[in-house]
Amino acid sequence: MSKPLISALAQFAAATAGRNMTKTAYVAVGVGVLSMVLLTDNRANEARGWVNGLLWVCLVYFVFEWLIRLRHMARQGRLSLYMSSSAGIVDAIGALAVPLALVLGVEPTTAWLLSVLWVLKVVPGIPGLRQLRRVLVLESGPLVSVLVIFLMVIFLASVAEYFLERDVQPQTFGSVPAALWWAVVTLTTTGYGDVVPVTPLGRLVAALVMISGLGVFGLWTGILATGFAAETRRDNFLKTWESVSKVPFFAALGPAAIADVTHMLRTMELPARTLVIRKGTQGDCMYFIAAGEVEVDLPGKKVQLGEGAFFGEMALLGNNKRGANVSTTKVSRLLVLDLVDFRVLMARHPDLAETIDAEAKRRALENK
Repeated sequence: MSKPLISALAQFAAATAGRNMTKTAYVAVGVGVLSMVLLTDNRANEARGWVNGLLWVCLVYFVFEWLIRLRHMARQGRLSLYMSSSAGIVDAIGALAVPLALVLGVEPTTAWLLSVLWVLKVVPGIPGLRQLRRVLVLESGPLVSVLVIFLMVIFLASVAEYFLERDVQPQTFGSVPAALWWAVVTLTTTGYGDVVPVTPLGRLVAALVMISGLGVFGLWTGILATGFAAETRRDNFLKTWESVSKVPFFAALGPAAIADVTHMLRTMELPARTLVIRKGTQGDCMYFIAAGEVEVDLPGKKVQLGEGAFFGEMALLGNNKRGANVSTTKVSRLLVLDLVDFRVLMARHPDLAETIDAEAKRRALENK
Protein backbone atom coordinates (compact mmCIF):
# COMPACT_ATOMS: atom_id res chain seq x y z
CA MET A 1 0.00 0.00 0.00
CA SER A 2 1.43 3.39 -1.01
CA LYS A 3 2.45 5.95 1.58
CA PRO A 4 -0.03 8.64 0.36
CA LEU A 5 -2.89 6.15 0.72
CA ILE A 6 -1.72 5.14 4.22
CA SER A 7 -1.44 8.81 5.19
CA ALA A 8 -4.93 9.55 3.84
CA LEU A 9 -6.38 6.61 5.78
CA ALA A 10 -4.63 7.75 8.94
CA GLN A 11 -6.04 11.27 8.55
CA PHE A 12 -9.50 9.84 7.89
CA ALA A 13 -9.30 7.64 11.00
CA ALA A 14 -8.09 10.58 13.11
CA ALA A 15 -10.98 12.75 11.95
CA THR A 16 -13.46 9.92 12.52
CA ALA A 17 -12.14 9.31 16.05
CA GLY A 18 -13.46 12.69 17.14
CA ARG A 19 -16.98 12.91 18.50
CA ASN A 20 -18.07 15.50 15.92
CA MET A 21 -19.69 14.62 12.63
CA THR A 22 -17.42 14.62 9.58
CA LYS A 23 -18.47 15.50 6.05
CA THR A 24 -18.28 11.82 5.14
CA ALA A 25 -20.64 10.98 8.01
CA TYR A 26 -23.16 13.57 6.83
CA VAL A 27 -23.04 12.08 3.32
CA ALA A 28 -23.46 8.57 4.74
CA VAL A 29 -26.51 9.64 6.78
CA GLY A 30 -28.10 11.34 3.77
CA VAL A 31 -27.43 8.47 1.37
CA GLY A 32 -28.47 5.83 3.89
CA VAL A 33 -31.80 7.42 4.81
CA LEU A 34 -32.61 8.16 1.16
CA SER A 35 -31.79 4.54 0.25
CA MET A 36 -34.06 3.29 3.04
CA VAL A 37 -36.91 5.41 1.66
CA LEU A 38 -36.32 4.08 -1.87
CA LEU A 39 -36.30 0.52 -0.54
CA THR A 40 -39.92 0.93 0.58
CA ASP A 41 -41.02 2.18 -2.86
CA ASN A 42 -42.25 -0.64 -5.09
CA ARG A 43 -41.55 1.50 -8.15
CA ALA A 44 -37.80 1.18 -7.40
CA ASN A 45 -37.71 -2.62 -7.72
CA GLU A 46 -35.33 -2.46 -10.67
CA ALA A 47 -32.77 -0.56 -8.60
CA ARG A 48 -33.29 -2.61 -5.43
CA GLY A 49 -29.85 -4.20 -5.79
CA TRP A 50 -28.14 -0.81 -5.92
CA VAL A 51 -30.21 0.45 -3.01
CA ASN A 52 -29.28 -2.56 -0.87
CA GLY A 53 -25.65 -2.08 -1.80
CA LEU A 54 -25.70 1.57 -0.71
CA LEU A 55 -27.36 0.63 2.58
CA TRP A 56 -24.66 -1.95 3.30
CA VAL A 57 -21.91 0.55 2.45
CA CYS A 58 -23.40 3.10 4.85
CA LEU A 59 -23.81 0.46 7.56
CA VAL A 60 -20.19 -0.66 7.17
CA TYR A 61 -19.08 2.96 7.47
CA PHE A 62 -21.05 3.50 10.71
CA VAL A 63 -19.72 0.26 12.18
CA PHE A 64 -16.18 1.32 11.25
CA GLU A 65 -16.77 4.78 12.75
CA TRP A 66 -18.07 3.25 15.99
CA LEU A 67 -15.14 0.84 16.29
CA ILE A 68 -12.62 3.63 15.64
CA ARG A 69 -14.17 5.74 18.38
CA LEU A 70 -14.27 2.83 20.81
CA ARG A 71 -10.55 2.23 20.19
CA HIS A 72 -9.76 5.95 20.54
CA MET A 73 -11.70 6.31 23.80
CA ALA A 74 -10.19 3.10 25.20
CA ARG A 75 -6.71 4.47 24.61
CA GLN A 76 -7.64 7.65 26.45
CA GLY A 77 -9.20 5.71 29.32
CA ARG A 78 -12.65 7.18 28.64
CA LEU A 79 -14.36 4.14 27.15
CA SER A 80 -17.04 3.79 29.83
CA LEU A 81 -17.76 7.52 29.73
CA TYR A 82 -18.17 7.42 25.95
CA MET A 83 -20.39 4.32 25.95
CA SER A 84 -22.73 5.85 28.54
CA SER A 85 -22.92 9.24 26.81
CA SER A 86 -25.71 10.19 24.41
CA ALA A 87 -23.24 10.32 21.49
CA GLY A 88 -21.90 6.86 22.33
CA ILE A 89 -25.39 5.38 22.61
CA VAL A 90 -26.41 6.91 19.26
CA ASP A 91 -23.24 5.56 17.61
CA ALA A 92 -23.91 2.08 19.04
CA ILE A 93 -27.53 2.13 17.84
CA GLY A 94 -26.44 3.26 14.37
CA ALA A 95 -23.92 0.42 14.14
CA LEU A 96 -25.87 -2.43 15.77
CA ALA A 97 -29.62 -1.87 15.28
CA VAL A 98 -29.88 -3.19 11.70
CA PRO A 99 -27.44 -6.13 12.11
CA LEU A 100 -29.19 -7.27 15.31
CA ALA A 101 -32.57 -7.12 13.59
CA LEU A 102 -31.26 -9.20 10.69
CA VAL A 103 -29.66 -11.75 13.04
CA LEU A 104 -32.94 -12.07 14.97
CA GLY A 105 -34.72 -13.02 11.75
CA VAL A 106 -36.55 -9.79 10.98
CA GLU A 107 -37.52 -9.49 7.32
CA PRO A 108 -34.74 -7.44 5.58
CA THR A 109 -36.99 -4.65 4.30
CA THR A 110 -38.38 -4.20 7.81
CA ALA A 111 -34.93 -4.44 9.40
CA TRP A 112 -33.56 -1.70 7.16
CA LEU A 113 -36.28 0.63 8.43
CA LEU A 114 -34.13 0.92 11.58
CA SER A 115 -31.60 2.84 9.49
CA VAL A 116 -33.82 5.87 10.04
CA LEU A 117 -32.12 6.01 13.46
CA TRP A 118 -28.98 7.21 11.65
CA VAL A 119 -30.49 10.70 11.51
CA LEU A 120 -29.96 10.91 15.30
CA LYS A 121 -26.22 11.17 14.61
CA VAL A 122 -26.61 14.71 13.28
CA VAL A 123 -28.42 15.97 16.40
CA PRO A 124 -25.30 16.84 18.48
CA GLY A 125 -23.98 19.01 15.66
CA ILE A 126 -27.01 21.32 15.56
CA PRO A 127 -26.16 24.45 17.62
CA GLY A 128 -29.77 25.49 18.03
CA LEU A 129 -30.61 22.26 19.83
CA ARG A 130 -28.08 23.04 22.55
CA GLN A 131 -29.78 26.37 23.07
CA LEU A 132 -33.17 24.64 23.12
CA ARG A 133 -31.92 22.22 25.78
CA ARG A 134 -30.76 25.13 27.95
CA VAL A 135 -34.12 26.87 27.53
CA LEU A 136 -36.03 23.69 28.43
CA VAL A 137 -33.90 23.22 31.56
CA LEU A 138 -34.19 26.84 32.69
CA GLU A 139 -37.92 27.07 31.95
CA SER A 140 -38.77 23.54 33.09
CA GLY A 141 -40.88 24.79 36.03
CA PRO A 142 -43.30 26.95 34.00
CA LEU A 143 -43.43 24.39 31.19
CA VAL A 144 -44.33 21.56 33.59
CA SER A 145 -46.98 23.77 35.22
CA VAL A 146 -48.65 24.36 31.85
CA LEU A 147 -48.38 20.62 31.12
CA VAL A 148 -50.24 19.88 34.36
CA ILE A 149 -52.98 22.33 33.30
CA PHE A 150 -53.11 20.61 29.90
CA LEU A 151 -53.57 17.17 31.47
CA MET A 152 -56.17 18.48 33.93
CA VAL A 153 -58.26 20.03 31.16
CA ILE A 154 -58.06 16.83 29.10
CA PHE A 155 -59.16 14.65 32.00
CA LEU A 156 -61.96 16.97 33.19
CA ALA A 157 -63.25 17.43 29.64
CA SER A 158 -63.27 13.71 28.90
CA VAL A 159 -65.19 12.96 32.12
CA ALA A 160 -67.67 15.76 31.39
CA GLU A 161 -68.30 14.57 27.83
CA TYR A 162 -68.65 10.98 29.00
CA PHE A 163 -71.33 12.09 31.45
CA LEU A 164 -73.16 14.28 28.92
CA GLU A 165 -72.87 12.14 25.76
CA ARG A 166 -72.74 8.50 26.90
CA ASP A 167 -76.49 7.91 26.53
CA VAL A 168 -76.73 9.73 23.19
CA GLN A 169 -73.53 8.37 21.60
CA PRO A 170 -72.59 5.17 23.44
CA GLN A 171 -70.22 4.03 20.69
CA THR A 172 -68.01 7.16 20.77
CA PHE A 173 -68.47 8.37 24.35
CA GLY A 174 -69.23 5.05 26.02
CA SER A 175 -66.22 5.27 28.38
CA VAL A 176 -63.78 7.83 29.73
CA PRO A 177 -60.84 6.37 27.74
CA ALA A 178 -62.92 6.69 24.56
CA ALA A 179 -63.72 10.31 25.43
CA LEU A 180 -60.02 11.03 25.98
CA TRP A 181 -59.40 10.78 22.22
CA TRP A 182 -61.99 13.50 21.62
CA ALA A 183 -60.51 15.65 24.42
CA VAL A 184 -56.97 15.45 23.02
CA VAL A 185 -58.09 16.21 19.45
CA THR A 186 -60.22 19.13 20.60
CA LEU A 187 -57.73 20.64 23.07
CA THR A 188 -54.99 20.60 20.42
CA THR A 189 -57.48 22.35 18.07
CA THR A 190 -56.89 19.62 15.46
CA GLY A 191 -60.61 18.89 15.07
CA TYR A 192 -60.75 15.74 12.92
CA GLY A 193 -64.55 15.71 13.21
CA ASP A 194 -64.73 11.94 13.69
CA VAL A 195 -66.13 12.38 17.23
CA VAL A 196 -68.46 15.34 17.81
CA PRO A 197 -70.73 16.09 20.80
CA VAL A 198 -74.38 16.62 19.88
CA THR A 199 -76.01 17.72 23.14
CA PRO A 200 -76.12 21.47 23.96
CA LEU A 201 -74.09 21.07 27.16
CA GLY A 202 -71.64 18.79 25.35
CA ARG A 203 -71.06 21.43 22.71
CA LEU A 204 -70.60 24.08 25.40
CA VAL A 205 -67.90 21.94 27.02
CA ALA A 206 -66.30 21.47 23.61
CA ALA A 207 -66.20 25.24 23.07
CA LEU A 208 -64.55 25.77 26.45
CA VAL A 209 -62.00 23.03 25.69
CA MET A 210 -61.09 24.62 22.35
CA ILE A 211 -60.59 28.02 23.98
CA SER A 212 -58.52 26.38 26.72
CA GLY A 213 -56.38 24.74 24.04
CA LEU A 214 -55.54 28.11 22.52
CA GLY A 215 -54.59 29.42 25.95
CA VAL A 216 -52.43 26.42 26.87
CA PHE A 217 -50.43 26.44 23.65
CA GLY A 218 -50.17 30.22 23.81
CA LEU A 219 -48.60 29.89 27.26
CA TRP A 220 -46.13 27.29 26.02
CA THR A 221 -45.22 29.46 23.04
CA GLY A 222 -44.75 32.54 25.23
CA ILE A 223 -42.56 30.69 27.74
CA LEU A 224 -40.31 29.25 25.03
CA ALA A 225 -40.12 32.55 23.13
CA THR A 226 -39.16 34.42 26.31
CA GLY A 227 -36.57 31.77 27.15
CA PHE A 228 -35.02 31.90 23.68
CA ALA A 229 -34.93 35.72 23.79
CA ALA A 230 -33.18 35.61 27.18
CA GLU A 231 -30.64 33.06 25.92
CA THR A 232 -29.98 35.13 22.79
CA ARG A 233 -29.42 38.26 24.87
CA ARG A 234 -27.07 36.30 27.14
CA ASP A 235 -25.03 34.96 24.22
CA ASN A 236 -24.84 38.39 22.58
CA PHE A 237 -23.79 39.97 25.90
CA LEU A 238 -20.98 37.43 26.35
CA LYS A 239 -19.74 37.91 22.78
CA THR A 240 -19.82 41.70 23.11
CA TRP A 241 -18.08 41.52 26.51
CA GLU A 242 -15.27 39.48 24.96
CA SER A 243 -14.94 41.99 22.12
CA VAL A 244 -15.01 45.01 24.45
CA SER A 245 -12.33 43.57 26.71
CA LYS A 246 -9.97 43.33 23.71
CA VAL A 247 -10.19 47.06 22.92
CA PRO A 248 -7.31 48.88 24.69
CA PHE A 249 -9.44 51.88 25.61
CA PHE A 250 -11.85 49.62 27.50
CA ALA A 251 -9.40 47.03 28.81
CA ALA A 252 -8.36 49.25 31.75
CA LEU A 253 -11.96 49.63 32.93
CA GLY A 254 -13.28 47.52 35.78
CA PRO A 255 -15.84 44.72 35.29
CA ALA A 256 -18.75 47.00 36.24
CA ALA A 257 -17.66 49.64 33.74
CA ILE A 258 -17.11 47.03 30.99
CA ALA A 259 -20.61 45.70 31.64
CA ASP A 260 -21.90 49.27 31.33
CA VAL A 261 -20.09 49.70 28.01
CA THR A 262 -21.26 46.28 26.78
CA HIS A 263 -24.89 47.25 27.23
CA MET A 264 -24.34 50.38 25.13
CA LEU A 265 -22.42 48.88 22.22
CA ARG A 266 -23.87 46.93 19.36
CA THR A 267 -21.86 44.49 17.28
CA MET A 268 -21.47 44.47 13.49
CA GLU A 269 -20.02 41.52 11.58
CA LEU A 270 -18.83 42.74 8.18
CA PRO A 271 -17.19 40.95 5.23
CA ALA A 272 -14.10 42.27 3.47
CA ARG A 273 -14.33 45.32 1.17
CA THR A 274 -17.45 46.70 2.84
CA LEU A 275 -17.88 50.48 2.97
CA VAL A 276 -18.49 51.44 6.60
CA ILE A 277 -18.36 55.24 6.37
CA ARG A 278 -18.92 57.40 3.29
CA LYS A 279 -17.22 60.80 3.11
CA GLY A 280 -19.53 63.81 3.47
CA THR A 281 -22.40 61.95 5.15
CA GLN A 282 -23.80 62.90 8.54
CA GLY A 283 -22.18 61.02 11.40
CA ASP A 284 -24.00 59.84 14.50
CA CYS A 285 -21.79 57.01 15.81
CA MET A 286 -18.20 55.86 16.23
CA TYR A 287 -16.65 52.44 15.74
CA PHE A 288 -14.20 50.29 17.68
CA ILE A 289 -12.40 47.45 15.89
CA ALA A 290 -12.76 44.26 17.92
CA ALA A 291 -11.35 42.06 15.15
CA GLY A 292 -10.18 42.58 11.59
CA GLU A 293 -8.91 45.70 9.83
CA VAL A 294 -10.27 48.81 8.12
CA GLU A 295 -8.74 51.24 5.63
CA VAL A 296 -9.22 55.01 5.96
CA ASP A 297 -9.03 56.79 2.58
CA LEU A 298 -7.41 60.16 3.39
CA PRO A 299 -6.27 62.77 0.85
CA GLY A 300 -3.03 61.52 -0.66
CA LYS A 301 -2.73 58.41 1.52
CA LYS A 302 -4.52 55.42 2.96
CA VAL A 303 -4.25 54.41 6.60
CA GLN A 304 -4.91 50.91 7.94
CA LEU A 305 -6.40 50.54 11.42
CA GLY A 306 -6.25 47.18 13.11
CA GLU A 307 -7.69 45.42 16.14
CA GLY A 308 -8.11 47.75 19.13
CA ALA A 309 -8.28 50.97 17.09
CA PHE A 310 -11.32 53.17 16.64
CA PHE A 311 -12.60 55.60 14.03
CA GLY A 312 -15.52 57.93 13.36
CA GLU A 313 -15.04 59.72 16.69
CA MET A 314 -14.78 63.17 15.06
CA ALA A 315 -18.49 63.01 14.24
CA LEU A 316 -19.21 62.72 17.95
CA LEU A 317 -16.71 65.36 19.09
CA GLY A 318 -18.24 68.26 17.19
CA ASN A 319 -17.70 67.69 13.45
CA ASN A 320 -20.80 65.82 12.29
CA LYS A 321 -19.60 65.49 8.68
CA ARG A 322 -17.63 62.35 7.84
CA GLY A 323 -14.18 63.35 6.60
CA ALA A 324 -13.10 60.19 4.80
CA ASN A 325 -14.26 56.91 3.36
CA VAL A 326 -13.65 53.91 5.61
CA SER A 327 -13.97 50.33 4.42
CA THR A 328 -12.99 46.91 5.74
CA THR A 329 -9.99 45.13 4.23
CA LYS A 330 -10.84 41.73 5.76
CA VAL A 331 -13.66 40.12 7.70
CA SER A 332 -14.14 42.42 10.69
CA ARG A 333 -16.14 42.72 13.88
CA LEU A 334 -16.94 46.32 14.81
CA LEU A 335 -18.44 47.70 18.02
CA VAL A 336 -20.73 50.64 17.35
CA LEU A 337 -21.29 53.42 19.88
CA ASP A 338 -24.15 55.80 19.06
CA LEU A 339 -24.05 59.54 19.82
CA VAL A 340 -26.45 59.47 22.78
CA ASP A 341 -24.69 56.51 24.38
CA PHE A 342 -21.33 58.14 23.65
CA ARG A 343 -22.25 61.22 25.69
CA VAL A 344 -23.56 59.10 28.56
CA LEU A 345 -20.40 56.97 28.52
CA MET A 346 -18.11 60.00 28.50
CA ALA A 347 -20.01 61.49 31.44
CA ARG A 348 -19.65 58.28 33.45
CA HIS A 349 -15.99 57.70 32.57
CA PRO A 350 -14.05 61.01 32.28
CA ASP A 351 -10.71 59.21 31.91
CA LEU A 352 -11.97 57.40 28.84
CA ALA A 353 -13.29 60.69 27.45
CA GLU A 354 -9.86 62.32 27.87
CA THR A 355 -8.12 59.38 26.17
CA ILE A 356 -10.44 59.42 23.16
CA ASP A 357 -10.24 63.21 22.89
CA ALA A 358 -6.42 63.13 22.97
CA GLU A 359 -6.30 60.39 20.33
CA ALA A 360 -8.75 62.31 18.15
CA LYS A 361 -6.62 65.49 18.32
CA ARG A 362 -3.49 63.49 17.48
CA ARG A 363 -5.15 62.03 14.40
CA ALA A 364 -6.44 65.44 13.34
CA LEU A 365 -2.88 66.76 13.35
CA GLU A 366 -1.60 63.74 11.40
CA ASN A 367 -4.30 64.12 8.76
CA LYS A 368 -3.50 67.74 8.02
